[in-house]
Amino acid sequence: MVFNRQKKIYLSHEGKYTDWMKNIRKNNSVEFRIRDTQFKGRAQIFTNGEPFEIGKRALYHKYYGKASEDVVDDWFSESAVIEISMIESEL
Repeated sequence: MVFNRQKKIYLSHEGKYTDWMKNIRKNNSVEFRIRDTQFKGRAQIFTNGEPFEIGKRALYHKYYGKASEDVVDDWFSESAVIEISMIESEL
């Protein structure tokens, strides 16, 4: 998971869509907790486009460090990126 300055969180998943991903496709309102803070937002699933590119690079860099475009592209070749736009947080 990566959280950026635009108040967006990026997750990734490789393989078949899970039940929670299928739920996002039906209703993109999400609620989740990070430590003691509860968040509400809107989730979208991307397999290409700008959010996919931003998310995959941020995730790869966070967990594995810098790499060439070819390495990052290969790593995410069968993955989806989930972008969550933050709406509000509750302490």
